[in-house]
Amino acid sequence: MLSAAIVPSITHYGYLVILLGTFFEGETILVLAGYLAHRGLLSFAGVAIAAFAGTFAGDQLYFFLGRKKGMAYLETHPSWHARARRVMRILQHHPNLIALVFRFVYGIRTITPFLIGAGGMSPWRFMALNAASALVWASTIGALGYLLGHTAELVLQDIKRYELIIVGAIIAAGVSLWLLRLLVAHRRRR
Repeated sequence: MLSAAIVPSITHYGYLVILLGTFFEGETILVLAGYLAHRGLLSFAGVAIAAFAGTFAGDQLYFFLGRKKGMAYLETHPSWHARARRVMRILQHHPNLIALVFRFVYGIRTITPFLIGAGGMSPWRFMALNAASALVWASTIGALGYLLGHTAELVLQDIKRYELIIVGAIIAAGVSLWLLRLLVAHRRRR
């Protein structure tokens, strides 16, 4: 069972952590937040709104950086070249589709809004597509965490005994994925 000291911290700071976590990346924190919503520590609507705001704001920032710095910035970051070429090729033929689905594709999420901005898409068009995509993403990934919590309860029946283990496992998986991404990025830079 979560200790009495942890619950107020989650309910007080949880939405801010979700907003910041989804601003920078987000899937793992959003699944965990969905689980915490299932447990009643956060509201699902609050989780979805915080995740939407974080991911929307982060991608808008990357988009405007792409519009301002564009391809000149890419020239100074050779580790982005392979992904940038791949995304730019697809972006030429399907700009609206890419703006809608990029956040669901591993490995291109952080660079794509930058490239869309560098590619010259209208800021208003990107904002509308980004908002639609962020809304679907926040709701879907948050619901996944919520449903995983429900499934775990069905399987374990007395989840309170295992709550810390489940939260710890989700956090450990998220940290492991983050470290793996850092390792892959480091190897690509070499």
